[in-house]
Amino acid sequence: MRINSKSDCHYFLRQDIKALNIVPNFKNKLTHDIWQFQKKLRLLEYYINCKKGYLSKLITVYLRLSLRKQGRKLGFSIPPNVFGPGLSIAHAGTIVVNSNARIGANCRIHVCVNIGADIRDGNKAPIIGSNCYIGPGAKIYGAIEIGDNVGIGANAVVNKSFPSGITIAGVPARKIGDSGPMDYRESQE
Repeated sequence: MRINSKSDCHYFLRQDIKALNIVPNFKNKLTHDIWQFQKKLRLLEYYINCKKGYLSKLITVYLRLSLRKQGRKLGFSIPPNVFGPGLSIAHAGTIVVNSNARIGANCRIHVCVNIGADIRDGNKAPIIGSNCYIGPGAKIYGAIEIGDNVGIGANAVVNKSFPSGITIAGVPARKIGDSGPMDYRESQE
């Protein structure tokens, strides 16, 4: 899913702030660095996908530069149009994502994660479903597909495809559980 209208942009922003679990008050608008980064990312996506014309191109260039500057400060290298709504970046720290990767809605991603391209073809990158949890230090690369509701453990090296509704971990990653993060979350409620 991509931002294709102003209402889509507002929807993505609402889902992101809900996933980050922060209150949209004045203090957080000024001081929450990760939320500031995500707002700029979504606004850039809106301008790239929806706006045309000279002024829009200038705004797009400004947003790209601003996002890159803030990304360097936080350690993020996250290109536009990769994540669906409900992105939750858990902490500031190194996160590198290939621009050809596609990640569904409600993804929680932690520090030191790398989502990279296939070594043989830099245009082929992972496709990750919705409601996924990516633990700290996970490395996910290649022309692979990860299903919906998959938990990826800390420091996992994922180089092959996995179906929905499981937990994977290890080097190389393998299935370690028959339930995903949404199953765990529902059992806690």
